Amino acid sequence: MSDPIHHHCGVALIRLLKPLSYYAEKYKTPLYGFNQLFLLMEKQHNRGQDGAGIGCVKLDVPPGQPFMFRERDIRANALTYIFTKQLKAYRELEKDHLVFPEFPQTVKDHFEFGGEVLMGHLRYGTSGSYDKSACHPYARKSSWKTRNLMVCGNFNITNTDELNQQLIERGVHPVFGTDTQTVLEEIGYYLDEEHTRIFRELRDQGVPGQDIPDRISAQLDPIEILRSAAKNWDGGWTIAGLIGNGDSFVMRDPHGIRPGFFLQNDEIVAVASERAAIQTIFGAECDAIQEISPGHALLIKSNGKVRHEPYIEPAKRRHGCSFERIYFSRGNDAEIYRERKALGARLADSILRAINNDLRNTIFSYIPNTAETAYYGLLDELRLRRRQEVKDAILTAQDSGRLNAKLLDQLIMDNWPRGEKIAQKDIKLRTFISQEQSRLQLASHIYDITYGVVEPTDNLLCIDDSIVRGTTLKQSILRILARTKPKKILIASTAPQIRYPDCYGIDMSELGKFIAFQAAVSLCNERGLGELLREIYQDCVRQADLPAGSMKNHVRRLYDLFTAEQISAKISELVRPPVDTWKGEVQIIFQTIEDLRAALPQNNGDWYFTGHYPTAGGHAVLNRSYINYFEKKDGRSY
Repeated sequence: MSDPIHHHCGVALIRLLKPLSYYAEKYKTPLYGFNQLFLLMEKQHNRGQDGAGIGCVKLDVPPGQPFMFRERDIRANALTYIFTKQLKAYRELEKDHLVFPEFPQTVKDHFEFGGEVLMGHLRYGTSGSYDKSACHPYARKSSWKTRNLMVCGNFNITNTDELNQQLIERGVHPVFGTDTQTVLEEIGYYLDEEHTRIFRELRDQGVPGQDIPDRISAQLDPIEILRSAAKNWDGGWTIAGLIGNGDSFVMRDPHGIRPGFFLQNDEIVAVASERAAIQTIFGAECDAIQEISPGHALLIKSNGKVRHEPYIEPAKRRHGCSFERIYFSRGNDAEIYRERKALGARLADSILRAINNDLRNTIFSYIPNTAETAYYGLLDELRLRRRQEVKDAILTAQDSGRLNAKLLDQLIMDNWPRGEKIAQKDIKLRTFISQEQSRLQLASHIYDITYGVVEPTDNLLCIDDSIVRGTTLKQSILRILARTKPKKILIASTAPQIRYPDCYGIDMSELGKFIAFQAAVSLCNERGLGELLREIYQDCVRQADLPAGSMKNHVRRLYDLFTAEQISAKISELVRPPVDTWKGEVQIIFQTIEDLRAALPQNNGDWYFTGHYPTAGGHAVLNRSYINYFEKKDGRSY
């Protein structure tokens, strides 16, 4: 992706269904769960760079002993640091003769993360601060096991202010700053309520005090708690939670916006944000891994019983995040790989029109690295079409008696799609350079090119995943591609024009920075329609205090003035760099909405392209984002 969109968070959960001694005997280590958690998180490291955290609950710990633990860090290598630190602590325990690998109970007694229930989180912050306190898991502590709670997640809640106000009205004193704290307090509130209800019922029945904790643990139903806690949430989420008694859960939003998968066998239950991570770490077949259904929660009780059932009514239409498929998730997932190839193939018609079907004088390539799969899909489609053309031409020539060796050579070898690796990722931008001009100069060298391949008569077409701001395209990629001096440079985006902000977990909420929005504004001003921008602003201000469900998408009126082709043409003008040594043409091609939906039939969340938000909170964020743009305010709009 030329414009890096910051990643979602990653979630991992491991529930061991056997005693630690089982894993020590079979896998030769009592740290099997701890090690698998690290690997599951490492395979999702692409999803978060702001920090990492892990949590653990130990089952059947006697009174007086700690049973819940967590560790968090915000270093650049937080994941490695956390696990290295814990393994160092483990080795110190070995040296002090407190743990013996051949006696798993000693590991459980003395090593903090030698438990049966573990979860991990890789953070990319879309709200709140960036210090250690903002890292997941978040925790509430109590001397009652069933009132202890840790949560982590890949989510964004759009109506946090409203939820905090509800907490205040109940008499709670919430700490503002992040929607994670709000989620923790909301679930914790109903957990407390249910704990108290069961406690009073058992006490009134005369159950002995020392028996009450186990009875509460057995009767506690976290799915009912989630049903109460989440009834007013707006947003997208996959949230994992551990309760101090050993119950664990993972809940998914009713639209299925944020992803979640799980593997269950007789040894473990493993949950992750990405299916391929579970496949790799546990050597599981694809069909053995289940998706957590939208609006459902996966519950593993402390006794090991597993339930997967709805806690909130699933939405009638699924809105799985299309950016997961286009860019975020690792491309080794079988479905995602097929979909990315399909996205590339779906660009074939638009590309062939743009080059006048001149395959002979066109070189096809891609912007490293995640657009590579779509590039293969495009080449497969072009070659399939060309083979059919050659076959038809041979049959026609045969029927007319003109078929000979020279014609065969011409038909087979001529006008064949040429694929080359032109752009190459070279270095990462070092943020220690503070001067703007110096940063831009360095950014222009993030990519390098292969020299001596492109001829002056060639079109050079490169596939990209998506184009958000167009900044890297203008300041770096097009400048570098222009060094090859082609006749024309074409950039084909597998995603449609990004026109609207996201508020469900992608850090993409500043409307004024989108190149498609800038192009529409530019066209509007060129046609003397600039007053419409103020009218839209005034309409947004007028509805700013309305409930989110009553808001309208006024920004759509700007885009409705122009065709997608007109906006694409203006984008091509805006991103063309002032390269004095090259006078060729630049053209930007975008995927159509129709072809996007055809390529991703099961994950049709397309609000960033269409403005059709799956929840009311999306319109509130869009409204605020336009107001911020018009008032020249920077920063997130949620």
